[in-house]
Amino acid sequence: MAHIYLTFDFAKDEERAQQARHKLEGWKQAFRLDKKLLYKVERIAAPPSDGAAKAAKAEKSKGKGKGKAAAAATAEVEAPTSSDEIKLLVRLAFSGHEKLSEQRWVQRIPSEEPFQAASPAIVKPGDASFESTEKQFEELV
Repeated sequence: MAHIYLTFDFAKDEERAQQARHKLEGWKQAFRLDKKLLYKVERIAAPPSDGAAKAAKAEKSKGKGKGKAAAAATAEVEAPTSSDEIKLLVRLAFSGHEKLSEQRWVQRIPSEEPFQAASPAIVKPGDASFESTEKQFEELV
């Protein structure tokens, strides 16, 4: 079964990325696309500035004690911030006899509202970046 990957770069727009994720979940349920439409979100942390790095380091050193306060302190440091780059990878996996459905989804998803502004890119088998995109998708949790 051949896969087609759609990549969307939402930059730092967390709200639009969440809208896109909710729209994909709605489509998966409404059209029963459970294993045919899979997506993963990649967050690329922006390098912290000097002041932010020192504050994060201070938080970690304070949180070395045991208990809930320490867990909360480390959770705040590791929580995604609005400065993270957000990329959405969508994998369409239709079987050979569903070519028309596959084609319709490849055209529909990038044309919908939250996806349009996210610089959509379609990666098909045989493209130069297909293997790297597939590897990237498999490595994401």
